[in-house]
Amino acid sequence: MDYKILDVKAQVLADNDRTAAETRTALAEQGVLLVNLMGSPGAGKTSSLLQLIRRLGRDYRIGVMEADVDSDVDARTVAEAGAKVIQLHTGGLCHMDADMTARGLEALGAQGLDLIFLENVGNLVCPAEFDVGAGIRMMILSVPEGDDKPLKYPLMFTVSDLMLVNKMDAAEIFDFDLEAAARRAKALNPAIAVIPVSAKTGEGFDRAADWLRKRLEAGRKKR
Repeated sequence: MDYKILDVKAQVLADNDRTAAETRTALAEQGVLLVNLMGSPGAGKTSSLLQLIRRLGRDYRIGVMEADVDSDVDARTVAEAGAKVIQLHTGGLCHMDADMTARGLEALGAQGLDLIFLENVGNLVCPAEFDVGAGIRMMILSVPEGDDKPLKYPLMFTVSDLMLVNKMDAAEIFDFDLEAAARRAKALNPAIAVIPVSAKTGEGFDRAADWLRKRLEAGRKKR
């Protein structure tokens, strides 16, 4: 008996990548930088985002898409910081994909914005697999998670452009080895930038904001 084998996941990812490429091209033509912010639940994604908004909001018009399984807690927090924000509910899905992101961008309205953050669902696995059309993939590794996370979740570190190591104010308490974490991440991805930060004290966020600012301006020069 003859039958066909269809690799469903491969097809889904191929369709996703096409939509992501279209989104990336459209945003680049508008001079808008989309940042896919990823990390575990409790890593400090929203608190780090607030630190960046305080610094970058002086010079750029910022939009934020808050993705969660449910609730609007983070959206309300970000709105109070002065950014244009929309809450996205994934209906139980553990990640955003390119189509969901494109629909979110349409609802948010990218026109008139310079920088858009997508705060992805808290997860170190699924979000790393799906290209959402972002110009930058930024992840947060928090000190309490341990410096061995690159060994356990390699794909996230492989695909990210920037790794913020958050909660450095607690590094001594958790016996966290920053050099080991950076070395393990760079073994997977030599190009990844590693910046230690503390969303509690603000340490390191001037440097992180400058890193993003340079990428945004470089993208504009290519237009």
